[in-house]
Amino acid sequence: MTQQTENKFTYYLGNAMYINVTNLCTNNCAFCIRSAGDKIGGVNLILKTENFTSNDIISELKETYSDKCEEIVFCGYGEPLLKLDIVKNTAKFIKENYPEVPVRINTNGHANLIYKKNIVPELAGIIDKISISLNADNPDLYGELCRPNFDKEIAYKAVKDFIKECVKNGIETTISIVSGFKNYKVNIENCRTIAEELGANFRVREWLPEGYN
Repeated sequence: MTQQTENKFTYYLGNAMYINVTNLCTNNCAFCIRSAGDKIGGVNLILKTENFTSNDIISELKETYSDKCEEIVFCGYGEPLLKLDIVKNTAKFIKENYPEVPVRINTNGHANLIYKKNIVPELAGIIDKISISLNADNPDLYGELCRPNFDKEIAYKAVKDFIKECVKNGIETTISIVSGFKNYKVNIENCRTIAEELGANFRVREWLPEGYN
């Protein structure tokens, strides 16, 4: 992957604006969309530097915002909640200036493990929806597919605990899995049952070998 000359934080898929806040991640997923190329929606998401502020993102958000925007999603080529303060500050700006637009985070669910505390209450009120990647019905398969920086048992439990906290704090929560990646057999119905037991919605995402255009 090649770097671009300047950071690009926002891009669109349909009528949803996506915000790319970092290329860093605590997973190294075997199916990660980054392996398909540098771009999503025609925008290069490889950041030149991780040294930026929420004001940098807000400035670009204002420049690229469209009245047709139906949702704003923190999701790019990394784990958004590694930049927790930037996400919070940007989400607050969105709520103050575009209150009719729902705000979502796509996350791997490691945030409480990363910060060694429960950060979910800090998201309540500024994040409307959260999509959390579970991707497996057991720690062993999770370890194979997601390849976390943490012990697979600890990481998998942390994701499920994070889901519980999001539901508890009134954030519309969806558990997602990736289906159709190579020969990996993810038990969709077991994952659906886990979602139901945790009080979350459930979504199956088909693997896109060539990413998004």
